[in-house]
Amino acid sequence: MADFYINVFLDDAKLKQVEDAGIADQITEIDGKKAIQVEMTKKDKKKLLKGFKDLTFDDSNACVLPEDGANTLMAVISEVKTLDCMKFAIIKLYNPLAGRGISGRGSGGR
Repeated sequence: MADFYINVFLDDAKLKQVEDAGIADQITEIDGKKAIQVEMTKKDKKKLLKGFKDLTFDDSNACVLPEDGANTLMAVISEVKTLDCMKFAIIKLYNPLAGRGISGRGSGGR
């Protein structure tokens, strides 16, 4: 059982991506909407909170990514054809250099 989840609500295009990936059996209903839940660890949560400052978690420890993040996650799911994909997805979702200037760490102030 995972510590945290990302809820991805499915419109028609995302539903087709899930079906094409062969994981339609993992679709659940959340608040009357079709969705998939991607499990993540506490470490993944910390990285996502750094990348998405306004990310909030509900009582069930689930969040919803902004549209660009959800689209990136769906692309990874389509590629790896499983919801167990945070090892790969976090690389594309988390940019440790976001918000840093050119003269950031390691440049020696040059």
